[in-house]
Amino acid sequence: MLKEAFLKALVAEDVGRGDLFSRISTAKQIRAYIIAKSGGVFGGQEYVETFAKMYDLTLEWKVNDGGSFSKGEKLLFISGDSKTILSLERSILDMVLHASSIATLTSKYVKAIEGTGVKLLDTRKTRPLLRAFEKYAVRCGGGINHRMGLDDCLMLKDTHLQTIDDLDAFMKEVRQKIPFTSKVEIECESLKMAQKAMMAGADIVMCDNMSIEETKAVVAYRNEHYPHILLEASGNVTLDTIESIATTGVDAISSGSVIHQANWIDLSMKVEDLS
Repeated sequence: MLKEAFLKALVAEDVGRGDLFSRISTAKQIRAYIIAKSGGVFGGQEYVETFAKMYDLTLEWKVNDGGSFSKGEKLLFISGDSKTILSLERSILDMVLHASSIATLTSKYVKAIEGTGVKLLDTRKTRPLLRAFEKYAVRCGGGINHRMGLDDCLMLKDTHLQTIDDLDAFMKEVRQKIPFTSKVEIECESLKMAQKAMMAGADIVMCDNMSIEETKAVVAYRNEHYPHILLEASGNVTLDTIESIATTGVDAISSGSVIHQANWIDLSMKVEDLS
């Protein structure tokens, strides 16, 4: 239902009070296709399939979510009423472009740490009202979602920690008030703070903007004293730095870049010759 509401809003933004071409054109059964004008990793299939159910379209997939494609490939064929397809053209393309662009960049980050056993996570740095969609696109690229919002994991960032006088006492209260299945993550900027967070009972410790050497020190301390605690590295994560961060021994690396630094790839929709 959330997908349908999202897609209806997407179409309403573009169609407005009605597609002017639809007023004067004659409806025909047509077959259109999306063609790649640059290479990438595909995202958006789940949403296009919901479109198809909503608007009575028939789809023939040549690539699926997470699949790689090259320039010149036809990725999807769409059959149906001409007025419907032409009215939805930009909405479908924008959605697939957005998702595929995030998936393409995410895939590059995932490949950079392939074989290390370290997971690539996204963040909550998403465009307003597009979080579910953009995090879905990250999954298409092989990444793993971090928390979806403030309600599924308690993360104590530096701003939160400045309001807490006694971390140990606070953590005892936390365990009585948050759901039993919810994890607690504490953001740390030094080995000393990471040690304090582990002793206080954190489930996950974030090594935030730490040097490689200090991150390794946190890993060594965790391995010796609290092997059950997960370690996440974050801050200044780029395609150039992520591999070295992965060698520290952390369990996961989070980066908002996979979403907010994704440049749009080039896709286009064409209608097959009706003659």
